[in-house]
Amino acid sequence: MNVVTIPSEAESRPVRKVAIIHYWLVTMRGGERVLERICDLYPDADIFTHVVDETVLSQTLKRHRIFTTSIAKLPFARSQYQKYLPLMPRALETLDLSAYDLVISCEAGPTKGVITRPDAVHVTYCHSPMRYIWDQYHAYRAASGRLAKLYLQMVAPRMRAWDRMSASRPDLIMANSQFVRRRIAKFWGREASVVYPPVEVDLFQQSNAVTDECVWISQLVPYKRPDLAVDAFTRTGRKLHVIGDGPMLEALKARAGPNVRFTTRMRFDELRAAYAQARALIFTAEEDFGIIPVESQAAGRPVVVFGRGGGTETVIDGATGIHFHEQTVDSLVEAMDRFDAWLPSFDPAVAIAHARNFDRARFMQGFAAEVRRAEALVAANTALAD
Repeated sequence: MNVVTIPSEAESRPVRKVAIIHYWLVTMRGGERVLERICDLYPDADIFTHVVDETVLSQTLKRHRIFTTSIAKLPFARSQYQKYLPLMPRALETLDLSAYDLVISCEAGPTKGVITRPDAVHVTYCHSPMRYIWDQYHAYRAASGRLAKLYLQMVAPRMRAWDRMSASRPDLIMANSQFVRRRIAKFWGREASVVYPPVEVDLFQQSNAVTDECVWISQLVPYKRPDLAVDAFTRTGRKLHVIGDGPMLEALKARAGPNVRFTTRMRFDELRAAYAQARALIFTAEEDFGIIPVESQAAGRPVVVFGRGGGTETVIDGATGIHFHEQTVDSLVEAMDRFDAWLPSFDPAVAIAHARNFDRARFMQGFAAEVRRAEALVAANTALAD
């Protein structure tokens, strides 16, 4: 893999030259899995990102040329990149993308603000408008230390203005859920189509060895609300297996009853078995989409999910799981009571079939169709201008 700061020189242009802009490449999580599938569609694309840690990248991403913005030159950028947020708009705008016919920006941190040729096609796939400057601003401030709180208070207004202004630059915006589509409309004033992200549903399968233990799977961080699951199950005595690691681990262990156990690391085969053998997945976060509930259904198991955000789109209340409507222990306990009464009517085949609505092929077909629609729009506008 060749990681450099800027392209060294222009090369002979193929029929269509493609650039993919990704916010940062320092882990391989949901956003990077989506990036891999986009790379499958455009195997010759160049990738641009603010910072990259090449040691964590998959082989799919390493096959591409990866260029970094000026942010990568700053001190400790690989670990402290988020502190350079106010500098990222300028870093994006100084990228010379004039050689590229198709530009795909993957937005969760700032990427869509790049400047393209007038006749180039620019599409954005939005995982989420930046939560820390929009709808989760006050929550992030409340969880920050004094200096971090002051810093966020200073930079957020300017970042909001740039974020909304730069939303006019893409020719077409895709959202990863209806929930995110509504937030795009509110914060950016743009309409977006919905293309659900790809879930590797074929990697999961049903088990005949279902236990009486529920699972909670994710990072142990505040916005995921693992405390709700731990407190609700401790109160009722139901069995819960918490799978994940994070800064809340020790505090959660201290408040958990003997019916709640914790595992911080699992091999993938162990995780697949945990999904398939669980009585249910408990999902307490308000997520933009949420891959974990889809994986549970792909394994033929139901989900008790917070009924706001992407969970309302991936879990069908009364068919593939149960929704609860307040992020409180009382609401989750009440939902578990309803779940116990409903479970005998649950059909694993329905959950598995529903999960296939979010598979890799569906994403790639939808994404490619939206790019074709954007190309047609740009071609029509260019013809009118001529």
